[in-house]
Amino acid sequence: MEDEIVSKKSVVDYKKSQYRRGVLAELYQSGLSTLAQLAKGLHSSVPSMTNIVEELVEEKWISTFGTAVGNHGRRPVLFGLNPQNKYIIALDVSTHDTKAVVMNLQRDVVYRKEVDLRLEDTSQFADNLLTLTENVLTESGLKPSDFIALGISMPGLIHFQSGMNLTYRRINHSDDSLGSWISEKTNLPVFVVNDTKATVLGEHRFGLARGKKHVLAINIDWGVGLGIILNGDIFQGASGFAGELGHIQVDPEGELCHCGKVGCLDTITSATSLMRRVRRGLKEGRASKLSAYLEKIDQIDIENVIEAARQGDSFAIDILYEVGTELGKGLSIAVHLFNPEIVIVDGIVVKAGAFITNPIGQAINKYCLSDFRSDLSIEISQLGEKAKWIGIHAYVLDQVISSL
Repeated sequence: MEDEIVSKKSVVDYKKSQYRRGVLAELYQSGLSTLAQLAKGLHSSVPSMTNIVEELVEEKWISTFGTAVGNHGRRPVLFGLNPQNKYIIALDVSTHDTKAVVMNLQRDVVYRKEVDLRLEDTSQFADNLLTLTENVLTESGLKPSDFIALGISMPGLIHFQSGMNLTYRRINHSDDSLGSWISEKTNLPVFVVNDTKATVLGEHRFGLARGKKHVLAINIDWGVGLGIILNGDIFQGASGFAGELGHIQVDPEGELCHCGKVGCLDTITSATSLMRRVRRGLKEGRASKLSAYLEKIDQIDIENVIEAARQGDSFAIDILYEVGTELGKGLSIAVHLFNPEIVIVDGIVVKAGAFITNPIGQAINKYCLSDFRSDLSIEISQLGEKAKWIGIHAYVLDQVISSL
């Protein structure tokens, strides 16, 4: 009898936890809802939903936001996630720099900092990232108790279960992942996610991929990554490594990639390789407006190349066209494998706009079967760099909510 009572109590507690998580997830995605809307969406009764929402209000997860617009009877109260008291730190780490943002539950950025901290395969990098985290906690002006978690996105093979970065192994401390080590030092839950997966998650929740079931999001940054949405969910693969498009071989006689292989797509299409080719061409005497930088060639950046292309510089246009064409070839393989409805192009190189997307589209038209192209659109992200921050935020909040 006692066991039966305990069992029934466990079932009740489990259902209650499910509803609590459901309420928070629904409000995160939809913004504001009434009790009746929440009850209907979560297949619960209004009285039960009232009790759950009141608990979450008391715990400062939820706040009231006035009343719904209506012409008849008493206007119902609108509920949404509390924009105060609970904040998430998002660290966007790349081989170029590190950006830190603090966001509330409604994804508003309340603090931002950019530092010249580049991802390197050293234990010193981990120490520097911890120092940055501690500075953010102090400089944000918020109380330590206001923070609920920290999310870190970075390039590399992030093992889904352990959080270990297997590409940059030296940033892990002994047998602990970078996330576990920083969590121990800060007393905050820490979650590490691959940068491209963070980007595609941001696009899927709040960008061009919202409501779509089959999506490819290519992140053309200092490396090339591919985020994959299959049947409405992020495709992780067995260990979390799915989507390393940058390391398919496209030129057997090409350059050595940092991964140790030869002729990877990264060696032709990443921002790093693009700038390397620009500098090499200028040193070889290619005619270009960019020749003005020849005496300070290391100071040329992506923006200079894109601006030169906009001014009609043939060399800059040719370089961007070649990059777009090779990206399109690589994407054609992924299109044949996953049959997406949309390809979203993101990352620093997309500032080039049509100089990149036109050759990508032309290459896909050339190398893909026509039936794969008929319902496919290629779009530049409207969220830009925010896609990654929002993706980190969504990933972290999902983990936090699942533990409630």
